[in-house]
Amino acid sequence: MNERHSPDILPNEGELLAGLLDHIRSQSETVQLLRADPSSSEEEHFRIMLVQTEVERVKFIVRSYIRTRLFKIEKFARYIMTNPEVQQRLSESEVEHARRFARLTDQHFYHSVLQSLPETQQTLDDQPPFVPSMVTEPDRTRAVFVLARQDCPPVRLPDGTALDMRKGHISLTLYSVVEQLIARGEVELV
Repeated sequence: MNERHSPDILPNEGELLAGLLDHIRSQSETVQLLRADPSSSEEEHFRIMLVQTEVERVKFIVRSYIRTRLFKIEKFARYIMTNPEVQQRLSESEVEHARRFARLTDQHFYHSVLQSLPETQQTLDDQPPFVPSMVTEPDRTRAVFVLARQDCPPVRLPDGTALDMRKGHISLTLYSVVEQLIARGEVELV
């Protein structure tokens, strides 16, 4: 669930997701077979119902993960297309979706607004002084809550002090401070 709480796009968990979907599929088939069995007792039906509820819960979590990634890909599409390091964190289909989405939004902006402006102002890539960038980027200065999954090495905060996180410790800090710890799996966002 790090993806949901992270302001940046994290590496794609494609293998984990594929394994989880295969397991869900096999569990659902097993549940359907057991439900169709007329010789099962009331207690077995109750257990089957519990398994079915757990399968639905996992399906909800998977859909939430995919929706979160899709939201971030669409929000940061132009940033993704200009940053090869971020593209490496995405699956091929996600990169293709970002490419198409960025192209469509660029076309929409051009046809609805930009073509009416002077030629020098018809691009989305310009960086005039004192004006925010036209390309939306993840806010790595956003505060996040992190839970240490193990004892972590001290991390430097922007003010120069060190933050020492022991296993089970929850901290509120900037995402940029713990970004590498998240990537290594030493902490998780909560």
